Amino acid sequence: MTAALVAEGLHTFYGKSHILHSVSLEAAEGQVTALLGRNGAGKTTTLRSLMALTPPREGRVTIFGADTTRWSTYRIAAAGVGYVPEGRRIFANLSVEENLKVPLERPGPWTVERIFELFPRLAERRSNRGRQLSGGEQEMLSIGRALLLNPRLLMLDEPSQGLAPLIVREVFRIVTRMRDEGISVLLVEQNARMSLEIADHAYVLDDGAVVYSGPARELAADEARVRALAGASAEEWSDAGRQ
Repeated sequence: MTAALVAEGLHTFYGKSHILHSVSLEAAEGQVTALLGRNGAGKTTTLRSLMALTPPREGRVTIFGADTTRWSTYRIAAAGVGYVPEGRRIFANLSVEENLKVPLERPGPWTVERIFELFPRLAERRSNRGRQLSGGEQEMLSIGRALLLNPRLLMLDEPSQGLAPLIVREVFRIVTRMRDEGISVLLVEQNARMSLEIADHAYVLDDGAVVYSGPARELAADEARVRALAGASAEEWSDAGRQ
């Protein structure tokens, strides 16, 4: 299977703090790859390293066959990578429609009107300002904005965070739809069970290192390990797999 993204041996620091320790992972084309782990495991830092927001000091990143390790964030996005950061980061004082017109559109099937078809709630609130939207609507707007780049690879950081269960289901339905549209998805999530329902492959990070890589279905069937994802250390996590 062709890889949309390959990361090899990433070491990333914040100042003197060594956060990622030789992290390697792949996101296959046309699949959902889940990156799971407890709070502070290094999931967000991994995405920031891949997007050159916090460049790794060591290691290599390849996206669609191009070595992007030393590229700027803008160049990576222009190459067809959409990024939805944790916390949504929409423009509070702009309307929904104005928020959607912020990205520089790339040629492709996703247009503002198609975003409104995908998210009818946003169509109903197209004149509302960002600050007037619920958390779920803001997440939809953030995803819609990324889709307007017509990405081949979409990276999502904790899209279900702080959302009501019904809205979480809707967000995960959209992620599945992205895969059906041929978009490769790298999904960072704390909601392990729901992520494993829709993912093809899963990685687990703990303390900045990969402690598991394998088919999502296999991990979902290992109840002890799924429970351990709630916050166990790497040693405890490995022990859970042997139970």
